[in-house]
Amino acid sequence: MELRASSGSYLAAHWWAPLLRGIVAIAFGLLLLARPVAGVAAFVILFGAFAFVDGLLTIVQALRYSHPQSGRWWWLLLQGVCGAAIGAITFFYPGITAYVLGVFIGAWAIVTGIFEIAAATQMRRNVPGEIFMILAGILSIVLGGAIFIFPGAGLLAVVWFVAVYALAAGLTLVILAFRLRGLGGPGRGGLAAPRP
Repeated sequence: MELRASSGSYLAAHWWAPLLRGIVAIAFGLLLLARPVAGVAAFVILFGAFAFVDGLLTIVQALRYSHPQSGRWWWLLLQGVCGAAIGAITFFYPGITAYVLGVFIGAWAIVTGIFEIAAATQMRRNVPGEIFMILAGILSIVLGGAIFIFPGAGLLAVVWFVAVYALAAGLTLVILAFRLRGLGGPGRGGLAAPRP
């Protein structure tokens, strides 16, 4: 009981990590919708930056979530490392074709979705709003599957897919963040002390 309360309080105290991830995802989605035909090079740079920043923020979230008596944080850490690695690969190989880029994005979306669902399942006893993280994971897997099924649809279609996914996932992460913030109790701003 003490571990559950401590873990829930610790998550509530660091509600800003998923909030930042959600804001970055929403900004990325809006930017893609505003410039859908900006070109392959611009999209590669934007996607690489998004995946890398999202990966770093996820790593920070995992390290902040780590509890001395809890081993559940490593799912988020793996998700963050995979995201940052795919973002870095995109930067190092900007001349890849739209098809290969689609494969990279599809793989990233599926891996991210699996790790988000796994992390949410691990946190379900401490976080009442973890369903939003599960929804973000499902959206990610659906996006990745759609890209693998229709690899020849063109980069523009991939851009629209990713933009819609980023907006939807960003919104679910923002909702999750404010649910976590609410765990801290009124007037505490989410910074609740562990209950004995």
